[in-house]
Amino acid sequence: MKSKLRGSIALIVATVIWGSAFIAQRVGMDHIGPFTFLAVRNAVAVPFLMLVVFLFDTKKADYWKQWMNKKLWKAGFYCGAALFVAAGLQQVGIVYTSAGKSGFLTAMYIVLVPVLGLFRKKMPPVNVWCSVALAVAGLYLLSCVGVEQINIGDILLLGCAFAFAVQIILIDEMGGELDGLRLNCIQSLVVAVIGSVAMFLFETPSIEGICVSWLPICYAAILSTGVAYSLQIIGQKHLPPAPASLIMSLESVFAVLCGWLILKEQLSRWEVLGCIMVFAAVILSQIPTKKQD
Repeated sequence: MKSKLRGSIALIVATVIWGSAFIAQRVGMDHIGPFTFLAVRNAVAVPFLMLVVFLFDTKKADYWKQWMNKKLWKAGFYCGAALFVAAGLQQVGIVYTSAGKSGFLTAMYIVLVPVLGLFRKKMPPVNVWCSVALAVAGLYLLSCVGVEQINIGDILLLGCAFAFAVQIILIDEMGGELDGLRLNCIQSLVVAVIGSVAMFLFETPSIEGICVSWLPICYAAILSTGVAYSLQIIGQKHLPPAPASLIMSLESVFAVLCGWLILKEQLSRWEVLGCIMVFAAVILSQIPTKKQD
């Protein structure tokens, strides 16, 4: 019981950090572009994650030797490339929509992961198809009702959810028994490198802008990428996948609450109903069936 409580607390803290990180991502772009924020965020995260790996490493004598794993770097490259697409679409999408709404649209990856399992010849259970229908209805209320045209930010965030789903499947396929923390560190390095190329191609970064945005950058890098991910690993060691996923889906709720409390964001009644339906779809998709049991 104590073990499950410890795991639940770790995951709840992680989801609070992730939810509030949408605020940091939005505020951080007041002085810099989305690719600059993404590149610098991950560049800051890499050394912090290396420290976290060292602290969690049980074989400190082989610390550097364990990095020399070709499978680890191959998985890190592919997962990092998918993560760049996901995080890049999310970062640009937040420019055009609210932080709270971004949280719910991003959470769609939880529904999309089992659906994409079709390409792996894994038939999703009936409750997943019901959750997809519910999510589509919720997305319609979130993005289409009461507006003259669909927000480009919503489209980008749906693409972000799809890319996150692909990245999760890649981790499942290629991660195997690889060190999760090291894999996260390498994929963050890949995002930082590709993000830097995009930053110089599409934006005009300035040291002054980066320095002014140091707080949201560090919050997203250290707390969201480093601390929260570590808490996720700790939490999932003490909880089965289904309840762990349900707790982590609360990220979208915390994103709305933080957007309302900090940025004074407001949602229309249709958007609120859409959020409720998307959240219900996320919950429904994670309920285990007899076949899964």
